[in-house]
Amino acid sequence: MAVNFNKAEFVLSAVRPEGFVRDGLHQLAFAGRSNVGKSSVINRVVGRKNFARVGASPGKTTQINYFCIDKALYLVDLPGYGYARVSKAERDRWGRLMEDYFASGLITWGVMIVDARHKPTADDVTMARWFQNTGCPLIVVANKLDKLKKSEIEPNLRQIRETLSLGEEVPVVPFSAEKGTGREELLALLEQAVSQD
Repeated sequence: MAVNFNKAEFVLSAVRPEGFVRDGLHQLAFAGRSNVGKSSVINRVVGRKNFARVGASPGKTTQINYFCIDKALYLVDLPGYGYARVSKAERDRWGRLMEDYFASGLITWGVMIVDARHKPTADDVTMARWFQNTGCPLIVVANKLDKLKKSEIEPNLRQIRETLSLGEEVPVVPFSAEKGTGREELLALLEQAVSQD
């Protein structure tokens, strides 16, 4: 089924499990560290500049945001993790919200965004494990590719795969939200995700 990712609309923000959408449509959950450019990746995927808010300071997504794509699926924007400049109580609240969402059985497909320039952090490793524990397939997007030299790309992608203990079946997509590199490959994988029903 061809999905038009440019047909995207914001549906709601969930701040507690009762707010999770449970209407049977696919849910593609996007997760990433606070400063990894998750909103920029989402904006690039849907072909709109300011669709998901891009914050001047990281950690702007504090709820679980649902965007309906072409009336066919939800792109679910999860709170950024690993950002220290919010209160511990607030971080704990996000953590519980994320745990509830991961335990809900609603995720059809995980999209995890990491920084192509750096070795994944302990938080990234934890997030990859959360996705793996749901049993849903995972796509890893290595963002900020435009900041790498050509010679650094392959070794960095290998390091991401090894650090996150990704099986061969997990695609790691070299991506630049800035330049649009990798958008077509990611869209093809997301379409495939939805059509495998």
